[in-house]
Amino acid sequence: MIIVLKPGATQQQIDHIMAKLKELGLSIHLSRGKERTIIGAIGDDRVLQNQPISIFPGVENVLPILSPFKLVSREFKNEDTVIDIDGIKIGGKKIQVMAGPCAVEKLDLLIEIAREIKDAGATILRGGAFKPRTSPYSFQGLGQEGLEYLSEAKKKTGLPVVTELMDPRDIDQVLKCADIIQIGARNMQNFRLLKEVGRHDKPVLLKRGLSATIKEFLMSAEYIMSMGNHNVILCERGIRTFESYTRNTLDLSAIPAIKKLSHLPIIVDPSHAVGKWDLVAPMSKAAIAAGADGLIIEVHSNPEEAYSDGEESLRPDQFKSLMTDLRRIALAVDREI
Repeated sequence: MIIVLKPGATQQQIDHIMAKLKELGLSIHLSRGKERTIIGAIGDDRVLQNQPISIFPGVENVLPILSPFKLVSREFKNEDTVIDIDGIKIGGKKIQVMAGPCAVEKLDLLIEIAREIKDAGATILRGGAFKPRTSPYSFQGLGQEGLEYLSEAKKKTGLPVVTELMDPRDIDQVLKCADIIQIGARNMQNFRLLKEVGRHDKPVLLKRGLSATIKEFLMSAEYIMSMGNHNVILCERGIRTFESYTRNTLDLSAIPAIKKLSHLPIIVDPSHAVGKWDLVAPMSKAAIAAGADGLIIEVHSNPEEAYSDGEESLRPDQFKSLMTDLRRIALAVDREI
C-alpha cells in the first residue's frame, strides 16, 4: 500500500501515521520525492480494514501496490534511484563503467590492469576473489588473499571495488574490501544470502539468474530491500536459451522493461552474456543505446594466460578503443561517460 501525503503534511502528521502503521505490524518505508512524500506500508493489508488511513491528517490518497514486488516497483517510487559510491553515481545521467579481470590473480597484474582501465575511463574496478565455477576442479579464486589484493589496488588507483560474495560466512571480510557487493547469477535466488546483504547498507550489484524471468529477478531485489538495504543495482548478464553459439543470450529488452517496472538502476554485463571477446564491444554499444546505466566488462592484460574467462576478456587497448566509441553513443542518447 502507498500512502500519498499532502504537499503541506507536517512532520508531526507523518510521525503519527508511521507510528500507527508500525503498531499494526506493517513494515514502513518513507520516500521523499521532489513533489510528494509517500509512505510505503508492506505487510498484510487486512489489518487496515478497521483503520481507514485515508482520514488521517496529512493524507491525500491511499493506493494499493498491485505488482508482487513492492519496494522495487515504480508504483512505490516514481523517481529513478541513484546509488552514490563515493561520489560515483549509478543511475544518473552519467554512465558508469566497471572493468577488470574475471578473477583476481596476482597483485602486480591487478594493479596494472586497474591503472589501465582507469586511464581509459572506467570508474570502478571489478575482480573476483571468490569464484563460483561449474566444475569443482576449476580455479575457485584466491579468497581472503584476493580481497587483500583488491584493497591494495584500490589504495594505488583510488578506484572503488566491486567483488562477489558467495557465502554469508564471508560477509565481514567482503564488507571490509568491497564498495559494492556482487551477488552472482547462480545466487540470485539464494534467499539467505539476499537477506544477509539486505541487513547492511553496502550497495549490492544483483545479477540476473541464468534462466530467471524479469519478475523473479525483481523479486530477488525485493528480498534485499525488504531487509532495509535500498542500495540495489540490477545487472542483466544474459539468460540461457537454446542458442549455443554464444555463452548466453543477452536480453536487451530487459533494460527498458525493468526501467518501466522499477526505479532501480540497471547495468549490463556483455562479457558473460556473449562469452566471446569480439562480441563484447557491439553488445556494449547496444546496451548503452537501449538505456543501460552502466557496464561491467572483463579486461585482462594477457587473456591467453587468464585463470578464468580469458576468451571473453578484452585487452586494455581494446577496452580503451571501446570506451572512445561508447562516449559517442552515450551522447546520442543524451547521456555521458
